[in-house]
Amino acid sequence: LSETLWDLAAADVQKLQSGVGEEERSAEPSERTVFLIGSKAGGKTSILYRCLDKDEPPKPTLALEYSFGRRTRGHNTFKDIAHLWELGGGVSLSDLVQIPISASNISSLSIILVLDLSKPNCLWGTMERLLQTAQEQTEKAQKTSSKQQSVQQTRVLPKDYPDRELINPFPVPLLIIGSKYDLFQEFESDKKKLISKTLRFIAHYYAASLIVSSSQNLNVQNQKQRQNATCLFVFRKTVSTESNKPLMIPAGADSFSQIGTPPTSDVTSLHAKNPRDLWKKVYESIFPQEVQNEQRELKDPAKDPQYSEPQVDTMRAQKDQELEQYKRNAAKSWKGLDLES
Repeated sequence: LSETLWDLAAADVQKLQSGVGEEERSAEPSERTVFLIGSKAGGKTSILYRCLDKDEPPKPTLALEYSFGRRTRGHNTFKDIAHLWELGGGVSLSDLVQIPISASNISSLSIILVLDLSKPNCLWGTMERLLQTAQEQTEKAQKTSSKQQSVQQTRVLPKDYPDRELINPFPVPLLIIGSKYDLFQEFESDKKKLISKTLRFIAHYYAASLIVSSSQNLNVQNQKQRQNATCLFVFRKTVSTESNKPLMIPAGADSFSQIGTPPTSDVTSLHAKNPRDLWKKVYESIFPQEVQNEQRELKDPAKDPQYSEPQVDTMRAQKDQELEQYKRNAAKSWKGLDLES
């Protein structure tokens, strides 16, 4: 009755592979890579912890963090492995996508983009920057992988996929999660409608799946209840597209005709180059995007208590004191030279 993100990613990967029978593939262990990117403090770590069934307060992700999960399928002794990467810092560290996205894992990669709905003035900018960077690295990795394996790695959509000729499918399976729905609910009705329709357009344009929820209510498989289920997100067969309810739209279940046009009185005055540019201009006319200089906000990890190492920290403090003393002595020496001259 439901599909997990793992199964959705596996289905796309299997379409790219050839020469192996369906039964033989299902009997072999597999490795998947899931890469979480998105808004700073948008709930990525909370989602990841729920995937791994971690019952502890989430800690801020300073840069790029790695974890993994395992699952056993039925009575099979093989264990599937999920490599889970999380990018911290919002857009400020987007260049680090080249580490999780590589030619070695591109055929088994899925990306999760988490967007903070409580900060609509950063939503489009975050989405645009991160997806552009991830897409460029993904296409680069696919070219390298194709040369090495002589197999085309590009994602191929079914011929009957809605608006197939009008969209720009993301190179690998993509899931967009709108987080902090509890805060989003308090917005005015018109603003909620614009944000919801914009998310639907973005998701359909990139052939992505879309979920809107708070991290507390996100429907995640519990590993204690279902040991053979990994990571992850459950898509019910019922599709929810109403702006006054949490959105739940698997890839391919929406269309431009269902989404409709952007809510604006004068489309022609915006001088848009294409539908995506039109939605961007309409969205930014209501929610001007803030310039994000998040790099300055990143703290020194050496002083972060979650990375404390008593012996190392003690030695570091001693060396810092010695350095400061050396600087003071050097300054006195230079002053003495100035006086003598």
